[in-house]
Amino acid sequence: MKNYYRIMLGKGSMYAQEAKAGEFVGVDFGINTDLKDSLPDNWREFNKEMIPVWLKNNPGKTKIGAGLACGQLWTVIKGVQVGDVILSPHGNGEYLVGEVLGDYEYCVDQNLPHRRKVNWFTTLDRQQMSLELRNSAGSITTVANLTKYEKELSLLIEHPGITISVTDESVEDPSVFALEKHLEDFLVHN
Repeated sequence: MKNYYRIMLGKGSMYAQEAKAGEFVGVDFGINTDLKDSLPDNWREFNKEMIPVWLKNNPGKTKIGAGLACGQLWTVIKGVQVGDVILSPHGNGEYLVGEVLGDYEYCVDQNLPHRRKVNWFTTLDRQQMSLELRNSAGSITTVANLTKYEKELSLLIEHPGITISVTDESVEDPSVFALEKHLEDFLVHN
């Protein structure tokens, strides 16, 4: 099964252009070491090992903050699978959309050193998304799992230009409604 994630590329998407040009998605979280040999299959085991490291590098921060940071780091470098789809805000109202191509790499002395190779293949305009997806994609965390919007995201990716902004509560499935509307518009114009 393919999963969908929104991953921030630095504060305010400050590294989005660099990630696009370098064909990667990455995070930092202040843990400056290669974690290739510290990647258990379970995020709880990872957190048990990494929370003390994170707290040492971030004095004054809480254990809850450490748990969230380490959990998100694990998600990007281990939880996300090859073939999963990444959406990353570009900072201009658009999301870069790409497919994860490779496993974890650590890039010493680079911005966002904990990386995964990505084929960025399109962009999505935030305004094309349903309100629910926009809200989830706008989460304040670094990583947000958007897999529950798989049908809508697939539709948006496969049909560039389609907009899913249904706010009518009588519409049961906004993505089906949008596809029908797209088909109707096509038939009228052709």
